[in-house]
Amino acid sequence: RHRSHLRPGDAGLAARLRRELEGEVWFDPASRGRYSTDASIYQIEPIGVVAPRSDEDIARTIAVCREAGAPVLPRGAGTSQCGQTVGEAVVVDTSRHLDRVLGVDEEARRVKVQPGVVLDRLNAWLKPRGLFFPVDVSPANRATIGGMTGNNSCGARSIRYGNMVHNVHAIRAILADGNAVRFGEVSGNLAGFAGDDQYSDLIHRMRALGAREADEIARRFPALLRRVGGYNIDTLAPADGGGHNMAHLLVGSEGTLGFFTEIELDLEPLPAHRVLGVCHFPAFHEAMSATQHIVALDPSAVELVDRTLIELARDIDAFRPTVERFVRGAPDALLLVEFAGEDRGALLARLAELVALMADLGFPGAMVEAVEPAFQRAVWEVRKAGLNIMMSMKGDGKPVSFVEDCAVRLEDLAEYTRRLDAIFARHGTRGTWYAHASVGTLHVRPILDLKVDEGARTMRAIAEECFEMVREYRGSHSGEHGDGIVRSEFHEAMFGSRLAGAFEEVKDAFDPAGLFNPGKIVRPERMDDRELFRYKPGYAPLPVETGLDWSEWGGFDRAVEMCNNNGACRKSNPGVMCPSYRVTMDERHVTRGRANTLRLALTGQLGPGALTSDAMAETMALCVGCKGCKRECPTGVDMARMKIEYLHQRRKRHGLGLRDRAVAWLPRYAPVASRLAWMMNLRDRLPGLPAATERLLGLSAKRTLPRWHADAFRSDGPVESGAGGSRRRTAAQGERPEVALFADTFTTWFEPENARAAVRVLETAGFRVRLAAPPPGERRPLCCGRTFLAAGLVEEARRELARTFAALGSFLERGVPVVGLEPSCLLTFRDEALALGFGRETGEARFVMFEELVAGAAEERDLGLPLRPLAGKRALLHGHCHQKAFGVMPALERTLRLVPGLEVETIESSCCGMAGAFGYEAANYETSMAMGELSLLPVVRAAAPDTLIVAGGTSCRHQVADGTGRQALHVARVLEQALP
Repeated sequence: RHRSHLRPGDAGLAARLRRELEGEVWFDPASRGRYSTDASIYQIEPIGVVAPRSDEDIARTIAVCREAGAPVLPRGAGTSQCGQTVGEAVVVDTSRHLDRVLGVDEEARRVKVQPGVVLDRLNAWLKPRGLFFPVDVSPANRATIGGMTGNNSCGARSIRYGNMVHNVHAIRAILADGNAVRFGEVSGNLAGFAGDDQYSDLIHRMRALGAREADEIARRFPALLRRVGGYNIDTLAPADGGGHNMAHLLVGSEGTLGFFTEIELDLEPLPAHRVLGVCHFPAFHEAMSATQHIVALDPSAVELVDRTLIELARDIDAFRPTVERFVRGAPDALLLVEFAGEDRGALLARLAELVALMADLGFPGAMVEAVEPAFQRAVWEVRKAGLNIMMSMKGDGKPVSFVEDCAVRLEDLAEYTRRLDAIFARHGTRGTWYAHASVGTLHVRPILDLKVDEGARTMRAIAEECFEMVREYRGSHSGEHGDGIVRSEFHEAMFGSRLAGAFEEVKDAFDPAGLFNPGKIVRPERMDDRELFRYKPGYAPLPVETGLDWSEWGGFDRAVEMCNNNGACRKSNPGVMCPSYRVTMDERHVTRGRANTLRLALTGQLGPGALTSDAMAETMALCVGCKGCKRECPTGVDMARMKIEYLHQRRKRHGLGLRDRAVAWLPRYAPVASRLAWMMNLRDRLPGLPAATERLLGLSAKRTLPRWHADAFRSDGPVESGAGGSRRRTAAQGERPEVALFADTFTTWFEPENARAAVRVLETAGFRVRLAAPPPGERRPLCCGRTFLAAGLVEEARRELARTFAALGSFLERGVPVVGLEPSCLLTFRDEALALGFGRETGEARFVMFEELVAGAAEERDLGLPLRPLAGKRALLHGHCHQKAFGVMPALERTLRLVPGLEVETIESSCCGMAGAFGYEAANYETSMAMGELSLLPVVRAAAPDTLIVAGGTSCRHQVADGTGRQALHVARVLEQALP
């Protein structure tokens, strides 16, 4: 149940797998720890992990494990809610390499895929063909088709398109004995299956089982669309002597019957139009009562969003603007009602019918219409993130998944929810509600603390009472998320002992030795066994003296525990998170994988010294500090800040290397180095020096280094401007507002032209520019501490911040905005500085990016900027990751559009790959360039020569130059060029 180390025989198993497979084989403690959890409450350490590169790798893995007596567990994205993808087995991760589309028949509307294909990527591939796969699960941007098939997933639009079992045409699977079989349609008379081969034998045995149990199936199986518990033996007894599809028996089998290698899916034509009505209800149960009437209008989806989800979403930066747009007032519940079809006018008429229905139900004027596709997508993103938004609650009490997708008839829905709320109340808790109102499947999670025995006991009591009530309504225990560990033990109560025995008969026919994913669906363990939990008896953090303040979460360990393993960080587009995973597709290099490894280390589960070990260093190495997870992870896992803490702990134990010292201490020696700029810049001019610096410092010889400027920007003298500045003031403007320009280390010494351009633009715009200067007598400019933080030197960063905040004191006290040009530096004052004890009194709002100041001022008044059109009519914009994470991009876009006639196109990109010093390191060069090649660099190369390339960060601009040969500009330089 909990393997703290390898057992006898495991080393030999690992060695043999490494010899015989092309794919990766991981048996180290950290890798096994990362695969010991999914999105459920459970944690079971696997024997080892395999990432196969081919079907042959899967077949060899099965053969080797069969001979060794080691179970095999197929796994996709690991987002299962019920513990399907954890177990004491060799976990086989299909998501890394087996992710190809194998072929499409557009006329038949059918596609063949490998199991690791992600749903959103498949639909993006199908879109130009006018087709899509309609089982639209919430985690569509990371859920794999193999995992969806194994779970019999459903999705928001199942009322229109059904579940996976209704949309899978055939499955090719490798069975426990090594045979590869294509499971598909079988005629009623079994024509062609009279032989003695294994597949024919299975067909005859399953058809006989279906016929034998037909009456019991009719009596005990819930007559609901959302019934995904047990095996689909109801498909084995077709009416009127018709045929059946053997693939449908494998759908929902949770990897217990065979290993899927190819899945053939039925497709649907893309609807030409969709419209959405957001119906507001003052009371939750009124929404439940209204659902059956709304469904009568034949919508394609009816989804619930409750008050808790709304309130939590308002606290999340990424969702707040959308929530404020589609939520009016303070409703207790919303129903998102979608209509889809070919005639837009007809759909708008359906919306009008919905408005009339709401009025008839007593809720006039209680609907927000979303007819623009972009607005609809934004609303659906909030709903799809419902699970993670719920899990963003801080503290040990969390919404727990175990009764969350029971299904009942629509006419019972209101009463069912009232009674379930009463059950929660009796046990001293409450539930959070969201999801599929259209089909009577509401995701409800009572808030429990599973770190203590009482939490587990309460979970058990609620489960038993809830399931008994569901059976009373002739509902289903499992309405979407399957069985796993959570619900498998309740099959006998749900289906009766006879059908529970039939499930075992199916398992034994396919897998007599119990090789595949044991303990799921049949012969399960208890769902409340704490030895299976993520928080096992005795779970506790080791004492760690942290460098940063984690009190907002209740400690560093609890901040790490905010990761609930739902895997939003495994997405591809849109957004930034997680750039290294997008390149490597390795669980180690995704936010979830890092958080799991940190949690295991912080609680002693990886052994002594694990937090500062080399294994942890490898886990954290490719975190580029992009801050994408800070904004895009709905539970708020800020891995960039966690990496600073990790590095702080490691530096205390292992010290700092020469390269890291050179980068970290840059602000201290920069004033001297700039006076020797001619010598410092020789590195990129003399043959042999790049290779020498790679050998000495580990800085890639394939990179040019930032160029030192002897004419650095002086922050300790008078205001500088590229053209003397303009101090115009109009009567309408009145007294010029004062701003303080903070010139960061990189701007000061490597790109002083940006600071001079900013001064000229700001003064022309009517601002009175002051410089954020060091104390009198000091030449060394002020610093945000960013380079020290990136090296884990927290105390040095604290000293820099103390010096800087002391110098900024007079500005901050008077409410003068401190304006910056480099996102990673200026935004440090709005983030890490707070964790080091600075800025809470003055407030982070005092620190603004140049573009935020200009865009905000342009909205409030006439800036008086006499901007003229530029030669290039088009600008390609790449945002720095921190600009995206802190919501600065809209201001950046608005600022660029101040230039008359300039067409601004924002590149949909993740991290550029340079990420400060990351991309300069020889060890990271290939990864860095691969990140850039995901989207940014190809788009820049394809741009016309007269297109302006604009990039928000100094590292971004350097990556563009190295990767394309094009010069990218800071927005201040663009505005300066547009001045007379």
